[in-house]
Amino acid sequence: MKPTFLNQNRPLITGMILKDNPDSIRFAVKNSIYDGADCLGIQLECLKKEYKSVDNYKNIFAACSNHPIYITNYKLRENHGFTDEEIAEELVKALSCGATLADVPGSLFDPECERGAGIELTYKQEAITRQMELIERIHSMGKEVLMSSHTLKFESAETVLEIAYEQQRRGADVVKIVTAANSDEEQIENLRITTLLKKELKVPFLFLSGGTHSKIHRMIGPQLGCVSYLAVREHDEFAVPTQPTIKAAKSVRDNLDYFPDLIQ
Repeated sequence: MKPTFLNQNRPLITGMILKDNPDSIRFAVKNSIYDGADCLGIQLECLKKEYKSVDNYKNIFAACSNHPIYITNYKLRENHGFTDEEIAEELVKALSCGATLADVPGSLFDPECERGAGIELTYKQEAITRQMELIERIHSMGKEVLMSSHTLKFESAETVLEIAYEQQRRGADVVKIVTAANSDEEQIENLRITTLLKKELKVPFLFLSGGTHSKIHRMIGPQLGCVSYLAVREHDEFAVPTQPTIKAAKSVRDNLDYFPDLIQ
């Protein structure tokens, strides 16, 4: 069966891998699968430039043992100095080597639209056209697209929905929005927004938050409609601290009874 992030009947647990060399990535992939990851998230921006080759990608993805593979290639870490065109071509190259789902930033092809500055979603028509052409190209390969916008600050429901609708319109198979919560009130509102996204969108979504009050959202969001948990095997110097461990996410997903009671 073809690996996919779409049409799943429960939230997937994605083991996020942030390593700088192929051997470390393969070890982390195997350990994530042993811990219960349904799919793998390989963050190519962490891979050193000398390892970004077709052979290395094929070997890394082969270690994923037919699990769906989500790839990011943000302009961070080892990708400093890369152009947007190079970022896009590296995504296509990795997809051709066996990855399943590519993360296309909503700011791609607009140098003035940066992560954490505004909503990381360009409204320049030239950039939008190029994003949609890239998405169409990826779809022509039989691959899947996630579009991401990292605002990294609390956003109203109206703003989150605006971003989600626009990502969906551009052709994303999965919508991804990362905001923040720094109080109980903001965290609870993010849970409410999650239910709105489930009601309003025609495509799967991943709505996440950072900040001091993000743990409940990270753990309960997938029960309310998010397509996946983004989780790590362990919290080391590379891991995103707000992401739960794979074992913790699996325990919550498999044991939390969150369905409404049926009244006879």
